[in-house]
Amino acid sequence: MFFDTHAHYDDKAFDEDREELLAAMPEAGVGLILIPGCDLGSSRRALEIAQRHAHVYAAVGIHPEELAGCREGDLAEIAELTENARCVAVGEIGLDYYWDASRKEEQKALFLRQLELALERGLPVIVHDREAHGDCLEIVSRYEGLRGVFHCFSGSAEMAEQLLRRGWYLGFDGPVTYKNARKAIEVLELCPVDRILLETDSPYLSPVPMRGRRNDSRNLRYIAEKIGEIKGMTGQEVAAAAADNGRRLFGIGRKKIS
Repeated sequence: MFFDTHAHYDDKAFDEDREELLAAMPEAGVGLILIPGCDLGSSRRALEIAQRHAHVYAAVGIHPEELAGCREGDLAEIAELTENARCVAVGEIGLDYYWDASRKEEQKALFLRQLELALERGLPVIVHDREAHGDCLEIVSRYEGLRGVFHCFSGSAEMAEQLLRRGWYLGFDGPVTYKNARKAIEVLELCPVDRILLETDSPYLSPVPMRGRRNDSRNLRYIAEKIGEIKGMTGQEVAAAAADNGRRLFGIGRKKIS
């Protein structure tokens, strides 16, 4: 059974077939899906979708790329959304210096407020880190009790080791199947199987051999097979271990869901 711990099914790319596609996922072997929010609107949509599908859960948060459109009241509403039983994490949150390195301090402030919200609510976090590895690591290291996943991990092996020592999980997506995936493979070689999460980032980052097409959770098998090659496991063994990891991190199966 696959658990796609990061898929944006609220995206307009799925407007024509979202409900049918999600309803068919369990039969395709995808037993669990987590949709992260990127702003207030997408967080609400993620929860609405999760309410309609028993195998779908949501996270809520404000992505660093959405900083410009974030109003003060949005964070208060995000805090309210964390009370929803279908919400299992705060995310997708973090730092992104690729798209905008001119507002680093504002990004950090937004990140910190949401990390503190997660700690207050007892929820894990889903961290977006793009070309901000040093600052992301420094910030999350301030909070001893904080746990979560670095989504689509792109940092160094040394950074991975520090996060793993602190109890973090690492998310792996389609790029591990690409020809230029040397750094990701180095990280996978040292990452224990019990800290690996499988993600698609749908509709983005389609793995080989599906590059150039809309991504969806059925493509997790290509990622699992690649990881299996590196770890000396079958794709099914990787999928089972990663699903257990996801359930453990996000508390699925250990809380009453309504």
